[in-house]
Amino acid sequence: MLDLKRIRFEPNAVKEQLVKRADPSLSGAIDDVIHLDEERRRLIGEVEQLKARRNEASKEIAELKQAGGDASGLIEEMKEVSRRIAEYDDRLSDTNRRIEDLLLAIPNVPLPPAPAGDEAANKIVRSWGDPVGRQDWHQPHWDIGSALGILDLERGARLSGSGFPLYVGAGARLQRALINFMLDIHLAEHGCIEVQPPYVVRSETMLGTGQLPKLADDAYHVERDDLWLIPTAEVPLTNLHGDEVLEPDDVPRHYVAHTPCFRREAGAAGRDTRGVIRVHQFDKVELVRLERPEDSEGALEDLTGQAEKILQRLGLAYRVVLLAAGDMAQSSAMTYDLEAWSPGVDRWLEVSSCSNCTDYQARRASIRFRRERGAKPEFVHTLNGSGLALPRTIIALLESYQRPDGSVELPEALHPYMGSTRIEPA
Repeated sequence: MLDLKRIRFEPNAVKEQLVKRADPSLSGAIDDVIHLDEERRRLIGEVEQLKARRNEASKEIAELKQAGGDASGLIEEMKEVSRRIAEYDDRLSDTNRRIEDLLLAIPNVPLPPAPAGDEAANKIVRSWGDPVGRQDWHQPHWDIGSALGILDLERGARLSGSGFPLYVGAGARLQRALINFMLDIHLAEHGCIEVQPPYVVRSETMLGTGQLPKLADDAYHVERDDLWLIPTAEVPLTNLHGDEVLEPDDVPRHYVAHTPCFRREAGAAGRDTRGVIRVHQFDKVELVRLERPEDSEGALEDLTGQAEKILQRLGLAYRVVLLAAGDMAQSSAMTYDLEAWSPGVDRWLEVSSCSNCTDYQARRASIRFRRERGAKPEFVHTLNGSGLALPRTIIALLESYQRPDGSVELPEALHPYMGSTRIEPA
């Protein structure tokens, strides 16, 4: 969430930055926070005065009783004071709750490089590789997967409903090969710490990274236990150090994890229903960083480069897109999307999203660090990125490496993981 003190003392600057989000309601939300903050401070002042009067009266009552005087008038006054204190405390609690609700809903302020506007203002900043030209014999991945016997969408839907793909034989091995290949690169070359986190988390954990309250409808909730199936490993990895103060040597921290991800995709109903472009369960290798504030902008470039390296090793043509502020996730201050070319569906598909969330998530999850031992704690900056998400990576791979005879040649980087050089029809 945003810093309340910054909103209090620099409201116009915050509003100007949020204008880039292309959401006119945000200016009003900032005004509401300011108004409630003023009310909160007024209530605190009233309560403190009443409590001071109560303390004084308690001494006066004791002195009167000791001197044999009549303290009944003061006692009645204090009953009224206590009633008013309770009333103000209730109002203060309600005001604090309303401020918190607003702060949880207001998105992060964009960094200067993020373009203003919505999706139409996204900018392609670079590209790599030559997109495979679509040929008459090119097929979409759902036909390739079916013909090779490696993707069974019909049985997956029979087991769990649409959006839950079933990989079979070489398809399952391809998933495992990609996961192990990605993890090995991030561990050996990027110095990450591997984590195997839980796949369900508490509401407080989802709140910490910004999935709640905004994205509740897109997540799977186990109501009996009040646990959420993770929509991304970003959630448990970022919260690993929630409510902690890290020592100087503990920052930066670079984590990597492979997990399944679960998303209802409630806001995307009816879109990309064929194949595995948009599914409810998928695997992903996720990168998460905790950085010192002055290092986070450079860290985003480095993190994006690490995700790009995976695509380069796989020989997949891609482009890097700088998202406009209105197209970024709520927690992000700056985001690069990596889009791989998929000739079978004749489009660019997002395979990674790399974001600098500055101190937005750290404030929600209370993740702080000390620059030196004994120093005042500061909030870290958090970053996350897919390195990579599997379904669309598999789509790009199958469609880019398909051959006229129906087989799929495998990129050299996967040969030792697959134990073969191509996937042939079963």
